[in-house]
Amino acid sequence: MKQDMFFGAVKTVFENARALRKNMTEAEKLLWFHLKKSPLGFKFRRQHPLDSFVADFYCHKAKLVIELDGSIHNLEDIKEYDGYRQRIIEEFGLTVLRFTNKQTFSNPKEILEIICEHLEKFCLPPKSP
Repeated sequence: MKQDMFFGAVKTVFENARALRKNMTEAEKLLWFHLKKSPLGFKFRRQHPLDSFVADFYCHKAKLVIELDGSIHNLEDIKEYDGYRQRIIEEFGLTVLRFTNKQTFSNPKEILEIICEHLEKFCLPPKSP
């Protein structure tokens, strides 16, 4: 069952994730401060292995990946890679929410509201036909 959570990630991806957890960016630290409190009861993991990638944050129950992008993500080749990476992650049935570091610092409350809006979809009882 745990394998489902990692989508076939191999040992080197886990090692990379471990190193990234030790060297989180300031924006990641700020968002992690809020996410580790388990908003709406949802547990998040930081620097989580998914296939050959490492997601900044991942909630398995909500099938949610959160990515924080610094200014390097404005470069054209990085944008292309991000798009490629996101398409693969979405093929696993996951949703990717992307925010900039600038957004994280300037309005973390808004980011948390967007994340909670997504999480609330998993709290609602299914609609009757």
